[in-house]
Amino acid sequence: MFTGIIESLGIVKKVVKEGDNFHITIESDFTSELKIDQSVSHNGVCLTTVKIDGNEYTVTAIKETLEKSNLKQIEVGDLINLERAMILGARLDGHIVQGHVDQTAKCTGIYEEDGSWIFSFKYDSSLNNITIEKGSVTVNGTSLTVINSKKNSFSVAIIPYTYEFTNFHTFKIGTLVNLEFDVIGKYVAKLLEK
Repeated sequence: MFTGIIESLGIVKKVVKEGDNFHITIESDFTSELKIDQSVSHNGVCLTTVKIDGNEYTVTAIKETLEKSNLKQIEVGDLINLERAMILGARLDGHIVQGHVDQTAKCTGIYEEDGSWIFSFKYDSSLNNITIEKGSVTVNGTSLTVINSKKNSFSVAIIPYTYEFTNFHTFKIGTLVNLEFDVIGKYVAKLLEK
């Protein structure tokens, strides 16, 4: 379980395809604190540490993960949002994030507004995921508050700190991002279906 508060920006150092899997090696400033089998969120995707070598560690993304996330497009040199699993008893500064990406979205708008930025995203609404005004959503693993919620789109406001210390500063129109919708909202929606 995660909080959506990005801890570090990692750099993708190597991507090795093996069958349907990608073995992704990342350089991170917290690698020395990791252990084999530890969960780390990568752009919002929970992956298990399988190898550690100096300041780099390796994780494996399977076919289903690649199909549902933007990791299928990952390349050497990419910046990736990282968060280690939360510690029980610590503050929950973001919201409850599982690290299970629901789907991807495309960035459709970026504009600066009085020192902050507004990013807009469009997603496929046929998967029955929803946002609500002032509700929570995770974009590339970052816990954010929804504004301008529509049936298949929403926006978020990004403060300068988040812009600088996450990979939001690399986004362009058309950038594919990972979305995890609020877990509480998903359960409520499922109950209402019945």
